[in-house]
Amino acid sequence: QVQFVESGGGSVQAGGSLRLSCTTSGDDMSRIYMAWFRQVPGKEREGVVSIHRIAGTTYISDSVKGRFTISQDHAKNTLYLQMNSLKPEDTAMYYCAASRRWLYKDYLKPVNVDFWGQGTQVTVSS
Repeated sequence: QVQFVESGGGSVQAGGSLRLSCTTSGDDMSRIYMAWFRQVPGKEREGVVSIHRIAGTTYISDSVKGRFTISQDHAKNTLYLQMNSLKPEDTAMYYCAASRRWLYKDYLKPVNVDFWGQGTQVTVSS
């Protein structure tokens, strides 16, 4: 099992910044890859960013490239999603995710995720 503690969600003004954090624990094999997804009502859950916890290799989806970055404090088992230049369309429930499977480009999909955090709401006002 993998446990998640997510924080950093909230409401911000358009153009502002926000940093989400996700601290994990549990089976190390099940969290080789970490990622952030987001979802709004009526839409499919969308992969945003991912990282290989050991190698540090990152992937950023085209929808947020240039504005969002993923990073980690490996010693603290904490994953970060730095969100800059936020737009109202970034409003969504953001989910931390862990997997033993490859989460890169076309593989950054919910079907490849083994464990999910409970989600944290991000609201961007205009």
